[in-house]
Amino acid sequence: MTDATPTPATEAGTTPDAPDYDAMTRDIADVPAVEVITTVAVHLLSAAAVNLGLDKPDSEHKDLDEARKLITALAGLVTASATEISSFHAAPLRDGLKSLQLAFREASIVPDEPGQGPGEKFTGPVFG
Repeated sequence: MTDATPTPATEAGTTPDAPDYDAMTRDIADVPAVEVITTVAVHLLSAAAVNLGLDKPDSEHKDLDEARKLITALAGLVTASATEISSFHAAPLRDGLKSLQLAFREASIVPDEPGQGPGEKFTGPVFG
């Protein structure tokens, strides 16, 4: 015979295997802002690179429309946060961003006018 007495976990509608969201919330609060910003930027960089087809030759993931959105979001993040995260962290992100902007220009059949490419409203025109 089993004990059907509800436990505090089952009374609250969770199971013993459910994540402890209170503990997870406290954990994210302990992460420095610079680490969160750079982590998000690296994810945007990686996703944009894949959408530009830079992950491998003849990539099946190439999607310039998606890459444009990701590069623009990255440019906004890097530009807005540069003074907050210091040059030590911002410089490599700017370099990666510029590389993506140039790769986008190369991948485009009809390149954007200078200053009209992805993210260039935040960074200014990008030249190789």
